[in-house]
Parts: sequence; structure tokens; C-alpha cells
Amino acid sequence: MLPLLVLLPFAGAMVAACMPGKSRTRPAAVAGAATFGALILAISCFGRVADGEVLETRVAWLPQLGLDFVLRMDGLAWVFTVMVLGIGLLVLLYARYYMSRRDPVPRFFAYMLVFMGAMLGVVLSGNLIQLVVFWELTSFASFLLIGYWQESLDARRGARMAFTVTTAGGLCLLAGVLLLGQAAGSYDLGVVLAAGERVHAHPWYVPALVLIALGALTKSAQFPFHFWLPHAMAAPTPVSAYLHSATMVKAGVFLLMRLWPVLSGSPEWTWIVGGAGVCTLLLGSFFAIFQHDMKGLLAYSTISHLGLITLLLGIGTPLSVVAAVFHTINHAVFKASLFMAVGIVDHESGTRDMRILSGLGRAMPHTATLAIVASAAMAGVPLLNGFLSKEMFFAEATLVGGTEDWSMAVAATLMGIFSVAYSLRFIGVFFGPLARDLPQDPHEPPRWMRFPIELLVLLCVAIGMLPERTVGHVLAVGAHAVLGPNMPTYDLAIWHGFNLPLAMSTVALLGGLLFYVLLHRRAGLRTRTRVPLLHRLKGAQLYENSLSALSLGADWLLRVAGTRRLQPQFLCIVAAFVAVPLLLVDALPALAAPAFPRSAALFALLWLIGAGCALAAAWKAKYHRLAALLMVGGTGIVTSLSFLWLSAPDLALTQLMVETVTTVLILLGLRWLPQRLAPPGLAGPAPASTRLRRARDLLLAVAGGLLLAAASWTVLTRPPSPSISGFYVERALPEGGGANVVNVLLVDFRGFDTMGEITVLGIVALTVYALLRRFRPARESVPIPLQQASDVDPAVGQAPGRQARSGYLMVPAVYLRLLLPVMGVVAAYFFMRGHNEPGGGFVAGLVFATALIVQYMVAGTDWVESHLRLRPHRWIAWGLLTACGTGLGAWLAGYPFLTSHTAHLALPLLGEVHLPSAFLFDLGVFLVVVGSTMLILVALAHQSLRSHRIPPGAGRAAIPPTKEIG
Repeated sequence: MLPLLVLLPFAGAMVAACMPGKSRTRPAAVAGAATFGALILAISCFGRVADGEVLETRVAWLPQLGLDFVLRMDGLAWVFTVMVLGIGLLVLLYARYYMSRRDPVPRFFAYMLVFMGAMLGVVLSGNLIQLVVFWELTSFASFLLIGYWQESLDARRGARMAFTVTTAGGLCLLAGVLLLGQAAGSYDLGVVLAAGERVHAHPWYVPALVLIALGALTKSAQFPFHFWLPHAMAAPTPVSAYLHSATMVKAGVFLLMRLWPVLSGSPEWTWIVGGAGVCTLLLGSFFAIFQHDMKGLLAYSTISHLGLITLLLGIGTPLSVVAAVFHTINHAVFKASLFMAVGIVDHESGTRDMRILSGLGRAMPHTATLAIVASAAMAGVPLLNGFLSKEMFFAEATLVGGTEDWSMAVAATLMGIFSVAYSLRFIGVFFGPLARDLPQDPHEPPRWMRFPIELLVLLCVAIGMLPERTVGHVLAVGAHAVLGPNMPTYDLAIWHGFNLPLAMSTVALLGGLLFYVLLHRRAGLRTRTRVPLLHRLKGAQLYENSLSALSLGADWLLRVAGTRRLQPQFLCIVAAFVAVPLLLVDALPALAAPAFPRSAALFALLWLIGAGCALAAAWKAKYHRLAALLMVGGTGIVTSLSFLWLSAPDLALTQLMVETVTTVLILLGLRWLPQRLAPPGLAGPAPASTRLRRARDLLLAVAGGLLLAAASWTVLTRPPSPSISGFYVERALPEGGGANVVNVLLVDFRGFDTMGEITVLGIVALTVYALLRRFRPARESVPIPLQQASDVDPAVGQAPGRQARSGYLMVPAVYLRLLLPVMGVVAAYFFMRGHNEPGGGFVAGLVFATALIVQYMVAGTDWVESHLRLRPHRWIAWGLLTACGTGLGAWLAGYPFLTSHTAHLALPLLGEVHLPSAFLFDLGVFLVVVGSTMLILVALAHQSLRSHRIPPGAGRAAIPPTKEIG
């Protein structure tokens, strides 16, 4: 059930995203159903988890590298899973009434479900690399949620800040996980958790600890990375309630709990984790007192409570871990209810500014009662859940330093005083006279909008009064997953007699009340504009200054080393290509003596032709780009013949078709480059500096060519030995099911590489289209075939009309259009035979794309789009989906991703048919190649057409003589 548990939110997100934009009920119902189903599945696992069983689903991915897809649920994962899903379900119900009909509500629920699925992936991951992947997905999903109101500058800034900080921490986490996996000998979570002694003894322990701590502390907004969380309050309140109570910020403390058995127990752990926690809990609680925005106050209080949990984990005793798990649960309950209460205040009164809000208890008594109870739980008032976990925290704080050092106990008590003060500040908006001149007249929300808060507040009271019966078993299961045999004995009774923790709680309550009264009367909390003493501590300003410094540094580097000219860039690349190998190789390898057969003379003649084409292209490029392009095509044809000479027909076919397609695409681009210099005879001699530059470039190009030729000769003349090529030749037919080793290599043995390549190809095509789509002409524009390129004057931008061109293109158009079905059959032939003979999806895709290009050359893109009804975007999408689906099919069957299988089907009339699963993967390659080629063609062609809009009534006589030279 674990894969279904993770997939349900993602499936619900896809369905919700397809809902109509004006509806709120239907996407909310889909999101709620997916979440409720996943919650039922999670609850059904409790019995087995409580018995100590670790539920696990493992699917082979890259088993040789220890990278399997593993979902693992123990007690800690179960607690966080139920917390993510339970509070998520309540937030989704609340969001149904909070979100406006003017908002794109389906997109909101889709984002929420994607984030929920990513968070479930984090808590259920049984592989460290997999955990990092889901970790980064939570950062991406939170970026979308925080910046949901895209028109708001604060939302965009907060989303960018949160994304930058958390993804930077994610990169650190990835590096730390790699070190930890190497130190533990595996990336499997179960193996890592059992390798504590081995990891501590490894020299990479401290670097791994620092990097992993950076990832956790940035995610949980711990000092000094706490500044992003208050700026994330620009998100809709349901987002704030979810991300900052049960999910995103809890990911960091979850990671610290998850890796506590393997990383804790050292002075480095205590100083890094505990030090960040104590600084965060004091700063967060103090800053919260002086906030004027209700959500801002809750943001800083969240930072403080997360610091409390982090400090408990840093203390490192077994009972402190129990207290950390307990306070994590309690904080999620009361903080989610408080955020939703603030949302109601904002929704019904139009503001969250505590300087103008007062007396709301008169207008919304039910909401006020709920908010006051939740605030009391946050302050640690007895008989509420926050009191129990905070008293456990006080008890552990008194043990740090023993009887000689009471600094931690003082810090804990001071944090308790501050928390009482900001809780009183929060509930102050519900007392006093009712505020006048509010943006809206405050009133109670709809009944079901208030229901999630009522349920959560009921949990606050139930846990506070009956802790053992309500949460005792769950807490024991979650803590035991972390501590194992080191599980301590503890008592969740609400009364432990008169002791030091009770005295600290009393001092915190009374001290907080007194501190609030003094600040309210003397300091003027409503009029204060900055935090006293610490107002210069602005992490957000430091972040902005750092980004500005990076931008200025990049601008300076661009001015010093950058250029918009392509020639200097190529100069640097080729110079590095020549210099770097010479610097890295101590002694140049001796080239083997050439032993040319008699037939090599023809091969040498062939390459003399290729070299002549290359030199001619370099010379012609100065004056006539079309001739230079033809010469470059000549070198491509020589390369194809060379592949054929060396018994590589697959490469020869591919090279030939690539030359054909790219020639057309480059020609479309070359037509709109600026005019070049006149040929010799029409202009004077080049200056001396130009001649020197050309001589330098010639020498560098020859050096680069000779170096590459020498490297190729050295590799090709090495004595034969058992190499990787022999591996593929021996296994292609028995294991890959194909006699064409090249095709089997691409679609089976190295199918993952091919998957990445076609993905990059699709991305490039979409990028070209996105960059050029704004230049697409209106539908009434006349398409211009390639044959009429010479009839166009780039300076004037006119072209002949349809009547002028239809006469002399009538006969070739008939024949060329007949090429489409013929070339389609050729493409199908190459595709079907590719697994056993030269061919395959890539070559077939290029052949079919060439057939479509021929139709464009005849009639333009308008005819191709209207008659053939091509949708290149869909071809790319279906190709990638087909390729991924092939891999996932093997994966779901229990084999590594993209494992190929061969079937022999007996069909009527056809007989036995050899059908490998790689056939579908090759089909995906074919679709992506055709779609990408046609999308780039359409983008370039439409860009070309925009410069040739024909004025109404303009005929061929309106076109002046061409001015193009050469």
C-alpha cells in the first residue's frame, strides 16, 4: 500500500488541475477524496507498525549502485504521515471556503496535493538519495504555493527567498548524504541507521554532519537561516497553516530525528544542532512579541518552537528525543488551528494588523474562543497539550550542565516568558471595544470553515487532559522508531508533584504576563516600529545584499570576460581543447606506425575531398553563407561515407539524415543574419590586424584538428583486448533480443542515457519555440517556400503572392508531395528492422521528418499544418510518455528501470513475430525526433515569414531588384 499512499496525492493533483477554473467545490472534493483515501491507508498500517514491524516496498532501480526506489514506514514515518495527511485534510476543507472564486482554485488544490505527495515521499523514503529528490520537490512545490498570488510583489519575493535558501540547503544535504552513504557503505536507510559506530569513526563524519545539518536547519528556518519564514507569510493562509505547522518546516526536524541514531552522540552534534536551536528559540520568541501582523507573529513563534524541538534533539538524551516527538505533534495541532483562525479574522474583517484590530470577540465569539484556547496551548497553560511537552522540555533543560551550569534552564525559562507574552499579544485583538473603520464588518465564518479549528482545539484539550489515552501509544511508537532499545521510561501524567519544571512553568506564566503588561503600558506595542535591541539583526537584508553582490559580480565578470560575438567564444573553446590535454598528459603517446592497405588510397582521397569542403566553407563563410553551408554539408557527407567505410552503417544513416535536416534548419536561420562583406574584387584588401587574426585562427584550427586526429588514431590503433565492446557484442542477441548491437545498446543496455538524450532534445525544441513564438505571423500571412528565398528582398520585406508562385511550382509540387507516402514507408521500414539490422527509431524519425520538410519546401508550414494536422508538442509529449512508460512497465514488474523483454507472438497470416519491449521505447524516440524537428522548423519558418508580410494588393511587380551580394 505504500506506493499507493504516495501516488494518491499526485493523482489527485492531476485530476484537480483539469477542473474548470471557476469551480471551488469540485477540485476541493477531489483533493479531499485523495487525501482521505491516503489517510485511511495510513491509519490501517498502525497495527503492524505498533507491533514493531517496518513496512517496506522496494523496486529495483540501479541496484549495482545501491539506488533502489524504497518506501519504508516505521513508527516515526507513520506519525509524520498521519500528521501530514490529517492536518492536510482539514486545511483542504478550510481552503474550500477561504479561497475566492476569482482565484485559479484548481491550480491551488493541485499545488497543495503535489506538496503533500512530496512531503510523504520525504517521510517514507527508504533511500537517502531518493529522500533528497523528494526534499527538493517540496522546495519547488512550496515555491509555487508561496508565490500563488503572482501579482503580489511580496508573494514573489517571499517565494524566491524561500526557494533560494531551502534549495541551497538541499544541495548541502545532497553532498552530506553522499558522504554519509560512503561512510556507512550504503544509501539504504536501514543500513545507514545501523552503522552509527562506523560513521562516527569515519573521517568524513564531521563534514557529513555539517552538510546534513545545513540542509535541515535551512528547511526548518533555524538561525541564521530563519529570515525566509516570515516572508513566506505572503502566501494564502491555508498554505501558511499547512506548510508551517505540519509539513515543510517540519521536514528539517524530521530529518534530524530520522538520522539521530547515526549522527547524534558527539560534541559536534550538540554544538551544531543544540546551538542553532537555543539561538533560534530565543530570537524567534523575542521577535514575535513586536510583530504587528498576526501571521507575522505566528511565523516567529513557529521559528521559536522549531528551535525548541531542534534544541531537544541537540541535547541528545533519550527523553529529550521523546519530548521532541511529543512537541512536534502538539505544535502541529495548535499552530494549524491558530493560522486558520488568523485566516478567518483576515477573511471576515479584511485585515490582520493588530494595531487596529480589537474587540473581535464581540463580533465573532466562537472564533475568538477557539483562538484563545489554541493560544493558551501555545503559551503552555496547564491542562492543554502545549503544557505537557513544554514541561518535558524544561525538565531536560535543567539536566544540561548539571548543577554547575544553569544557563540552559535560564534560556528555557526566558523562552517560556516570551511565548506567554506574544500569546497575550495575539489574543489581545479579541478584547476591548470593537474596532471601527475596518475594511469589512467582522462576523462569524461559514460553519464548515470553522470546523477544522474546532476539531484541532478539541485535540489540544483532549491531549492536555488525557494524554496517555489520546496520544500516549502513538508517541511511544514514534519515539521507539528513533531510540530502539534505548527507549526510556516516562510518564505523561498531567501532575508530577511540585518540582523544578513546574516552578519554571509557573515563572514563565507569571513572568510572561508581567512582561506583557509592562510592554503594553510603557513601551507602546501598537506604535513601536522596530524590535528593541535586535532591530539591526536583519537576515533578509543580508540575503538581499548577497544577491545584489552576486549580480554585481556577475555583471563585472561579464564585462571583463564576456562577449556577444560568437568568434571569440569559439576561440576560447578551441584553445582550451588544445591546451588542456597537453597540460594534463605528462608525455604524449607515441603514434603507431601507419600500415595502410591498398584500398586506403581511396579513403584518403575521400578525406581530401572532405578537407577541401571544410576549407572552402571557412573561406566562403566570409562572403556567401549559402555556399558555406553547402560546403559544410559536403564534409557531413564525407563523414557519413567514412562511417560506412568503417562498417558502421547505423552511424552513416544517422549522420546522413542529420545533415539533411540540419541543413534546412540552419538555412532558415542564416537567411536573417546581417549582410556580410563583399567578395574580393569589390572591396579593398583587409587590414593587417584582420589578416593576423585570420592567421591565428587558422593555426589554432589546424592544431585542434591535428590533436583530435592524433587522439582518434591512438584509440583506433590500440591492440585489441577484452573491452566493453566485446561485452555488448556477446550479450546483444541473447540478453537484448536483437542482432543490431548499436540499436540494442541504445534502447536496452544504455536506455537510460537515450532517455536523457531525447528529453534534452524535446527541451531544446520547446525552448526554440518559446523564444521565437512571439514572432509568429497572423493566419492570413502567406507562407513562402524555400524555393522562393531568392525572390525575397530582406531590406524591403516583400514576397510574391500565391498566384505568382503557383505557376512555376505546379509540376515539382505534384511529384514532391508524392514523396510523403514513399518516405513514410521507408521510415517504417527502417523503424521495424532497427533491432536486428541498421535502422531504428532515431533514423526513422529523421527520415520521416525529412519527408515533412519536403512538404514544407513545396507549400510552406500553413499547408503542412492544415493538411497533415501536425501537433509537434503532442508528438514530443507522447514520445516521452511512451519511453517513460516502457521503463516504468519493467519497473512495476520488479525489474530495473528500462529492462528490455522479448516476446515471440504467433499471429495469423504473419506467423511468428519477434516483439521486444524496446520496440515501444524506440517508438518514443521516433515520436520525439519527429516532433522536435518539426517544432523547430515551424518556429524558424514562422519567424522567417514575419519579415515577409505582403501588403494588400502587392504583386510581383512591387518587389524591387535584389540587393544581396554574392
